[in-house]
Amino acid sequence: MKASVLKIHPKDNVLVALTNLKKGEVIEHNGNSYTLVDDVNAKHKFFIDDMKAGDAVYMYGVLVGKTQFDVSRGGRMTTENTKHATGAYDYRGVKYEWHAPDVSKFKNRTFNGYHRSDGRVGTANYWLFIPMVFCENRNLDVIREALHNELGYAVTDKYKSYTRQLVKACKEGSDLGGFQIGDIKPDPLQQRIFKNIDGIKFLNHQGGCGGTRQDAETLGRLLAAYCDNPNVGGVTVLSLGCQNLQVKDFLKYLNERNPGFDKPLHVFEQQRAQSEEKLVADAIRKTFEGLIELNKLERKPAPLTELCIGVKCGGSDGFSGISANPAVGYCADLVVGLGGKILLAEFPELCGAEQELVDRSVDEATARKFMRLMRDYNEMAEKVGSGFHMNPSPGNIRDGLITDAIKSTGAAKKGGTSPVVDVLDYTEKVSKPGLSLVCTPGNDVEATTGKTASGATLILFTTGLGTPTGNPVCPTIKVATNSSLAKRMPDIIDIDTGAIIEGESTIEEMGEEILEYCIRAASGEEIPKAVQLNQDDFIPWKRGVSL
Repeated sequence: MKASVLKIHPKDNVLVALTNLKKGEVIEHNGNSYTLVDDVNAKHKFFIDDMKAGDAVYMYGVLVGKTQFDVSRGGRMTTENTKHATGAYDYRGVKYEWHAPDVSKFKNRTFNGYHRSDGRVGTANYWLFIPMVFCENRNLDVIREALHNELGYAVTDKYKSYTRQLVKACKEGSDLGGFQIGDIKPDPLQQRIFKNIDGIKFLNHQGGCGGTRQDAETLGRLLAAYCDNPNVGGVTVLSLGCQNLQVKDFLKYLNERNPGFDKPLHVFEQQRAQSEEKLVADAIRKTFEGLIELNKLERKPAPLTELCIGVKCGGSDGFSGISANPAVGYCADLVVGLGGKILLAEFPELCGAEQELVDRSVDEATARKFMRLMRDYNEMAEKVGSGFHMNPSPGNIRDGLITDAIKSTGAAKKGGTSPVVDVLDYTEKVSKPGLSLVCTPGNDVEATTGKTASGATLILFTTGLGTPTGNPVCPTIKVATNSSLAKRMPDIIDIDTGAIIEGESTIEEMGEEILEYCIRAASGEEIPKAVQLNQDDFIPWKRGVSL
């Protein structure tokens, strides 16, 4: 029989509703009875003690808030009666002992990836277009339209066909509702010309000029990081010529990141071109020549040690820290146990989990770098009247994440339990096997953009509300926290962890299932929905306040 409530940690003084509960209902849990004084919808929490104003609220075994006024036992936690609070954190010299999961089932497994000359292995093979400045975005759009349509990478044909049908119905005076989008079948002639190239991607952005010189440098290092990602096989650069982010600076950042960079890289500068038409035509021709050569590279077996997986949550709900995030966390522990790399980012969503991560750090230098980046980031937000405590969105709150500390402690679960081996500032490159923390905003796209810059070749993205986002060069796998979402939005969800809430699966079983999916996705055998839909979201972080 499915349980109606859950107590996550023995120290907690709240219970989580797993189903909708009604006022006056008597809830039995571990030999205690609780009469509800409010309706408590699934994903929300109620207090198991009479609370006084200023009392500490515990969840996941840590301080997540304080009550603002007296609340009766059985009362629902709300944004009115509970405000964000966290405990202090500092380096304590704890010797962390990690008990790695049993990885024998995956020990000799491989995935079929693209082997690069520096020894790293990509899970995909993309050609990348990047502009040095926003002035070149329009040229990129023209090239995208040409290459995507003619080489078989477009996903908009069905919408064009749908629009044509509506135009036809309008001219004929027919019912516009007589033809549905689902009636359109894919064009069998629209096939990819290059079977070993997974896509041609375009990093449109709004930077490169204006702003500060520091903004230009950060963007330059970000673009260099994308060129260096193992999923990228070749690059075409469009420059205007007069912008802050000069090509020579970009090439310097690329050389600093990878002195042995040897992927084909073609640069075109418009202010030195004969005409815009000639610029675009030359860029298309040179890229096409590169695609012919890159297409000769085929997938080959690689050990799971070559996996580098970023873990992310977005559109989180009250089940995120109970089902999807812990399951992804167990998958992360398996990957670490196998010698792979895991990237956990979103620093505003680690607020409240700091002490645990400090205690898990492999040495004092790692712990102190994490603390410095966290405090500097939060102080920057507070100076403009904000702070990490303002991270939860209205959707988060509506579905049970009342304080940032509740959201954060649940969010941290997706990083697993392994030691923190490194802390990376924005765009820093991952180099050590194990779990690394990456400084990014919590914003979905800024975070996935940053993790990919650090070297992620797959992203596991958990969601409770449904988030249609992806990344241009890093296949993004959507993991639903609940089965209702998975059924309601099947076009964006890849994996459903709702069976954990229903009591039909364990976190460990689901974690192994997620890893199996990752292996198939890394081999090109499974195409995540975000990739199928060309959800190529890319937002550079200007190192300002972004939660």
